[in-house]
Amino acid sequence: MSSASLQPPADATRPERHPDAPAPGELLGAHYEHCFGCGPGQAHGLHLEARAGDGVSLTAEFTVQPAHQGAPGLAHGGVLATALDETLGSLNWLLRTIAVTGRLETDFVRPVPVGTVLHLEAEVTAVAGRKIYSRATGRIGGPEGPVAVRAEALFVEVKTGHFTEHGRPQEIQAAMSDPDQIRRARAFEVNP
Repeated sequence: MSSASLQPPADATRPERHPDAPAPGELLGAHYEHCFGCGPGQAHGLHLEARAGDGVSLTAEFTVQPAHQGAPGLAHGGVLATALDETLGSLNWLLRTIAVTGRLETDFVRPVPVGTVLHLEAEVTAVAGRKIYSRATGRIGGPEGPVAVRAEALFVEVKTGHFTEHGRPQEIQAAMSDPDQIRRARAFEVNP
């Protein structure tokens, strides 16, 4: 059971997919090259790949590497929480909203061995003002396999200034200088 802060208020609305959101099945790609969750520029990152689903949902996967271990041969719980957070944060691209994690509650149901592909599904369940409520599950052994991890989250919509005021200037400048307008906008979409 999730905490009260993850329960949408009575006046929350159903999420609406933005008309310019990627089409179902489309690979979302990394929002920022150096993101630990999805960026190709992180040698030991998750390299998580997310695809748009129907409505405001998506699927994602990542393979647990030896660098992701906690106990010998098993994924570190923090890495699994990161995979869930990255997956849930990617939902905001379907809303075309810049938002940050406000709360993330994770349940660890079963161990995830190194070498395992974690199959993730996520959806936005409600929106209330600047608050975006969502949930995700991670399965092993295939998209229909047993649940290994699950999470509920609250994201809060923010302006780009949240990142430009708090990030390191050299990374901010590099992201802002990207000539690709979509990559430039996405660089600021799911960071805390």
